[in-house]
Amino acid sequence: MSVRVRFPPSPTGEMHVGNLRSALFNWLFARHEGGAFILRIEDTDQTRYMEGATEVIFEALQWLGLHWDEGPDPSDATKDIGPFGPYTQSRRLEHYQRAAQQLIDTGHAYRCYCSPERLDQVRADLQARKLPPRYDRYCRNLSEDERRAADARHEPSVVRFKTPLDGQTGFHDYVRGDLVFDNETLDDFVILKSDGFPVYHLASIVDDHLMEVTHVMRGDEWVSSTPRHVLLYDAFGWQKPVFAHLPMILGPDRSKLSKRHGDTSVLEFRKRGYLPEALFNYLGLLGWSLDDHTEIIDRETFVKHFTLDRILASPAIFNFDKLTWMNGIYIRNLSLGELADRVTPFLEEAGLTVDRNLLLQAVPLIQERIHTLAEAVEMAGFFFVQGPLDYPGEELLGKKFAGAPDQAEAALRAVFARLHLLSLTGTWDETVLEETVRPLAEELGLKAGDLFSLIRVAITGRTAAPPLFQSMAVLGSGRTLERLRAAVEKIGTKS
Repeated sequence: MSVRVRFPPSPTGEMHVGNLRSALFNWLFARHEGGAFILRIEDTDQTRYMEGATEVIFEALQWLGLHWDEGPDPSDATKDIGPFGPYTQSRRLEHYQRAAQQLIDTGHAYRCYCSPERLDQVRADLQARKLPPRYDRYCRNLSEDERRAADARHEPSVVRFKTPLDGQTGFHDYVRGDLVFDNETLDDFVILKSDGFPVYHLASIVDDHLMEVTHVMRGDEWVSSTPRHVLLYDAFGWQKPVFAHLPMILGPDRSKLSKRHGDTSVLEFRKRGYLPEALFNYLGLLGWSLDDHTEIIDRETFVKHFTLDRILASPAIFNFDKLTWMNGIYIRNLSLGELADRVTPFLEEAGLTVDRNLLLQAVPLIQERIHTLAEAVEMAGFFFVQGPLDYPGEELLGKKFAGAPDQAEAALRAVFARLHLLSLTGTWDETVLEETVRPLAEELGLKAGDLFSLIRVAITGRTAAPPLFQSMAVLGSGRTLERLRAAVEKIGTKS
């Protein structure tokens, strides 16, 4: 049997960590088994549909490298790739309506004419009696005459599944084992709304069957819905897929993952400077493990070893700091040219004009110091600033020179003079620069660290920056001297 799995997002908002982890596990399993990864857009909830959300789904999956074998054409969502299209549910309504009628005809479903007001009253009465709010099955036993009369009055109706009143419904979950639910805890759930659109329970089952899905891998929030799906499969007489419910993702405090834990939309990770290969690696370990110690795993290794028996049943913990650490490792493993390519958009987004040759000299100074690509703006942006740097005078003077600006000015003048002489010799590298400046500290009666801090802010505009003399070497003599002169002027004394 050829493995066929699907990822069925709803275009009702941004894609988040849980969605992407589900997509990743399905993709990995399909690639490991040599099967098909299907993308299906489940947009039947028209009230929550967000314009542009489908394109965001495409962009997020493609950014992570999760290319689908079947599904909407990413260049035109009205077209499809694969033999079982359309892969957008709003274009498949006849399938669901036909399936709902089949269930009615076979006695497994019925039309319900109850008004919203009556349903609200039933729910309120049950809650007042401290009972679970569920439908009271009023329309389940209407006579044919009563149904014909309601239809003749054109009363709006939904289609409900006729859930068995007793007994149990069970299924085997590949991750959690055998699970059994009492049918009396289930209600007669809606499968087709009055507008002709299906609910998730019906649409997903019909599509999984028609698209020949063999394995349903999804978040464990769907465990409680699976008995309904099993009942539907049985009512249709269809073969059920293998169910594998993925472990919940929690925050570090073991509560439900939320924005306060750092949960954010997938494309926000890209905006913050996370590498797709790092996020791929990290998400791949949220509920799956290669062994008890390996953390850095490349795409090919994941595909080679990804099997369902390695999926963990216990909740996974999303730790933003751990992801950031992992991202730093991936950054350090990039070639200098590739790192330059990756940080260029962030520098340009900050309004900087990037000189490629200058950037290639700068990236070795920051590669070991940044954990995200976005940090390159703070760490290396000063290399590309044209004209004077913008920083407060207080930052230049710091604690050491806050009460002695004249001493700071004198020190910067001395550094400028010494470096100006050095520039005339044509020798301007980090070794010679340090040999030139370091002795000045003793001559000026200063600690080397205090003098270097003063120079660092003067030439970078920051108190924390790449190594001082390496930065000066990359900046060159002209811009280094220009910034030292500007720092003297900032202190307030004319040269």
